[in-house]
Amino acid sequence: MRLTIFRADMLLLIAAAIWGAGFTAQRAAMDSMGPFMFTGIRFAIGTLILLPLLPISSKLIQGGHPKTPMRGIYLIGALLTGLICLIGSMLQQVGLVYTDAGIAGFITGLYVMFVPILGLFIRYKVNMVTWVGATLAVIGLYFLSVYGFKSINPGDWFVLGCAVVWAIQVLMVGWLAPRIDPIQLAVVQFGFTAVLAIVIAVIIEGVDINGILAATVPLLYAGILSIGVAFTLQIIAQQKSPPAHAAILLSLEAVFAAIFGALILDETFTGLQIFGCTLMLLGIIVAQLRPPRGFIPENARSSS
Repeated sequence: MRLTIFRADMLLLIAAAIWGAGFTAQRAAMDSMGPFMFTGIRFAIGTLILLPLLPISSKLIQGGHPKTPMRGIYLIGALLTGLICLIGSMLQQVGLVYTDAGIAGFITGLYVMFVPILGLFIRYKVNMVTWVGATLAVIGLYFLSVYGFKSINPGDWFVLGCAVVWAIQVLMVGWLAPRIDPIQLAVVQFGFTAVLAIVIAVIIEGVDINGILAATVPLLYAGILSIGVAFTLQIIAQQKSPPAHAAILLSLEAVFAAIFGALILDETFTGLQIFGCTLMLLGIIVAQLRPPRGFIPENARSSS
């Protein structure tokens, strides 16, 4: 399949929907197990799901150019993205202990602004349309998660830190994905995250088999879909979609988090929060008017 910008955007949209629903699963799992063990097992499941695809990954994804072998600086970069995934996942999981799934989804979506801001330091070009779309999305996030509350929930600070970390992850994947095999990148990233998280979990949380069994459904969802499918779709899509543009699309997970939080966990939202949701959608639509392409190096491009 030749990856076009439109197809990349559709993959990012699917990833956002999966992640949005995933907040509900992550919230439910915290009732029976620790955040490190949950993170480790779900990333391990995601890694196992992808392993059979390694031998045929080049046939599944035709980027129109040869990929650099996974070694040297690229291997280091993949391992670093795994470490970043662990940090982001842990901040998010701890935050979900104290805040609603829908609110956590919206605050996580703030990486939509952190990506272009941090990208300035590494010379990623962001056009004005993307800035306008990102600004609208952030204003929407304000109404969704902050406006009308006398104080910010302590868990919200953890999730805010997670948003910064995810912005770094989006930028790193944006640099790596056009250069190396995306399935290899996903396997190395997820596998390293899983090993680190499980080792830490065994040391500080212990192993509770009953708790793990009680969280079987959330673990399977988070491992197979949130990690194995959604994160891989992000990596594949970012071969074509620039980081700031991708962040705006992925921030739609906040809207899906609110929808599934209301349907499954009976979380409720005010009229102003719905207004914020509308602004987010408007920001995403605006960003589609002129998707930037300039960050992908010449030797990593293929025709649309």
